[in-house]
Amino acid sequence: MKSLFVSAAALTGLVSADPLPLIPLPASVKPMEGAFEFSPVTAIRFDRTVTKEMELFAADLKARTGAAPKTAAEELRIMLQSEIRLDVDASLDLPAGGYTLDISPKTVVVKGKDAAGVFYGTRTILQLLPALGSEAWKDGAPERLQAVEIKDQPRFAWRGMMLDVGRHFYPVEDIKRLIDWMAFHKLNNFHWHLTEDQGWRIEIKKYPKLTSVGAWRDSSPPYGNRNSDDGVRYGGFYTQEQIKDVVAYATARHITIIPEIEMPGHAAAAIAAYPELGNSDIPGYAPKVMTRWGVHPYIFAPKEETFRFLQDVLGEVCELFPSKFIHIGGDEAPKTQWKQSKYAQDLMKREGLKNEEELQSWFVRQIGKYLESKGRRLIGWDEIQEGGLPKTATMMVWRDAKWAKHALSLGNDVVMATTSHTYFDYYQAPGASEMAKGKEFECIGGMLPIEKVYSYNPTFVAENAAQEKQILGTQAQLWTEYGKDMKKVEYMAFPRIAALAEVAWTPVALKNYDDFSSRLTGLIKHYDGGKLNYAKPVPAPKKETKDGSVIQSSLDLYEGHFIESAFDGRQDTFFWANRALKKDDDVTLKLKSPLAAATAVEVVTGGPASRNGDKLESGVLEASTDGSTWTKLADFKDGKASGTAAAGTKQLRVRVTAPQENWLIIHEILLGGK
Repeated sequence: MKSLFVSAAALTGLVSADPLPLIPLPASVKPMEGAFEFSPVTAIRFDRTVTKEMELFAADLKARTGAAPKTAAEELRIMLQSEIRLDVDASLDLPAGGYTLDISPKTVVVKGKDAAGVFYGTRTILQLLPALGSEAWKDGAPERLQAVEIKDQPRFAWRGMMLDVGRHFYPVEDIKRLIDWMAFHKLNNFHWHLTEDQGWRIEIKKYPKLTSVGAWRDSSPPYGNRNSDDGVRYGGFYTQEQIKDVVAYATARHITIIPEIEMPGHAAAAIAAYPELGNSDIPGYAPKVMTRWGVHPYIFAPKEETFRFLQDVLGEVCELFPSKFIHIGGDEAPKTQWKQSKYAQDLMKREGLKNEEELQSWFVRQIGKYLESKGRRLIGWDEIQEGGLPKTATMMVWRDAKWAKHALSLGNDVVMATTSHTYFDYYQAPGASEMAKGKEFECIGGMLPIEKVYSYNPTFVAENAAQEKQILGTQAQLWTEYGKDMKKVEYMAFPRIAALAEVAWTPVALKNYDDFSSRLTGLIKHYDGGKLNYAKPVPAPKKETKDGSVIQSSLDLYEGHFIESAFDGRQDTFFWANRALKKDDDVTLKLKSPLAAATAVEVVTGGPASRNGDKLESGVLEASTDGSTWTKLADFKDGKASGTAAAGTKQLRVRVTAPQENWLIIHEILLGGK
């Protein structure tokens, strides 16, 4: 028999040294005596109100053990040798989605406040069991689950992931796979970004050209050069039957799909399909489905014909998606065409609108009224407030905290989705390091390591308890200019999605990054079992050397490649200067303690992160015992220098002896081979 875990992650709010391998961390965990022996004969006893949840759980267990577990409805009173019981108890002192999990030597009991709570309890059990495909399942021996009492509930009602399918299109099976992994992390909102300048991805029966024309573009930028074309026709869309199937699939896993239909900007694909929807009275009007990334000028014209079209589209969308919220985009809507359009300008005068920003808010209000008539709520990116925020609108904040503060002050609800912590199209390690692996690792820029995602607290913008309640939750964004297939999407999403899940679920007082990192090791076993193409977690580079030594340079750094990275003991980080080198530029290391004995010193410059290599072409490696008198240890040859520093050496220096056009990379200054 194998013991699956030894101790609990939290006991009366304290994090243990040997945590349960659970992400997100439960709100309360109490370890008990003994263990439950889980085996292929373990059955499921269930309340009939959670039959669907039982069926999903049974399928999950079969995938792991190879045998379908026996199941029995509670009222049948069938004797079971070993059982997991799934119950609903609406009287539990927990919010929606809350559950308790009691593991004892005799049985495992999940009680949910509702069906969602039961489902989340089963996800917790799956995380405690060995991963899919694990060797543990092959010998048939029981798994010993440590007895424990868990009482758990979500911190936020909105725990989401957005996927952009406008730039790149993913088959239904890929979407379902992503939904499965969202459910595994207890996320509950899938924000489906269905329309873009580069492609319209949802079938609308009344307007077939949206997919026959708008779903296809003539070319796409290849990895490595966003300003070029591959010349390959590209596209695809989801039929309404496929969408119904995906919605049902997500609903069964307690995930709500929030569709996004972009307006008034990011509308080139729709306008290419139906040119009369655009500002056709402007010079040079020639809409097409865009083949390049970025922000494009084509924007819906604010005329009756357009609103009839949008109401028809949203009417079909509302029939397909039962979600309370309908996302209308509203971001990055250039006003140039409205400024050029006589129709738009005349409308502004008639409606008393001062500028094009107010015209956009007027536009949004018309759509909001229609959605209200359908019993739905409008949600949009934070630009929807620029000309005045509609009273009933919910704002999804992506740019800056000030927009969240503004919306909260007006009494509007917000979802926190800021670029600073939730944009998973950013690099998760230094960009140059990622690109050194190949062009297919390209991202849009910036860097968002998993540690920074984990540090997010969505309520930091709230000024009081009332405003905290207006913050519905948070979500991650996966824009896909650089995600040509689901393999790349998975690489960008995982394991950062685990950090986001804990931000959205776990009480902030229990969050601890070191503890999270320990638990992540266990979760990654499930990633391996599920054959996820995840990125290996890389600690964020820090502005500190490995032993407290001080390192300085006359050169400024490029991006996040700190000078300290040249002496931090890590091979995955490096210092990178941001300009051509001048004579006598230097990198100087002041050792924490003088060398106790003669010591070998080696410095290797350059690396694959740079197109030019960025080796030091002309330079010397020097040492000093007093900081003023320098002794040459070696000349740099082919970017490398090595020598022996005398006992008593206090400082080491790399000094440039002749100008060079290329920049400089230093991976690590090695002492004694370390």
